Amino acid sequence: MSVAETFKQLKDNFNADAASGVDLVFQFNIEDGDNHYLAITNGTCTVSQGDHGEPSVTLIMNTETFKGIVSGETDGMQAFMAGQLRAEGDMMLAMK
Repeated sequence: MSVAETFKQLKDNFNADAASGVDLVFQFNIEDGDNHYLAITNGTCTVSQGDHGEPSVTLIMNTETFKGIVSGETDGMQAFMAGQLRAEGDMMLAMK
């Protein structure tokens, strides 16, 4: 599965009820692939390729780590502790 397909899966799994009233941008910097960002605005989710000008949080990882986290095979906190995932910006959002 490509990075773009994995982002589509992430969007398909989006829980609109949990995002009601939320306005956040998650930037994903994929070290060995294309960067994408996920914008959540009042219950809607859009995924775009590239870099957002003002993300709420930026998550930096490689393709393997990203796919593992989305599929559930990799625990995000363990990846963070092992140095496979780095975060910049709002650290509380990074934990979500």
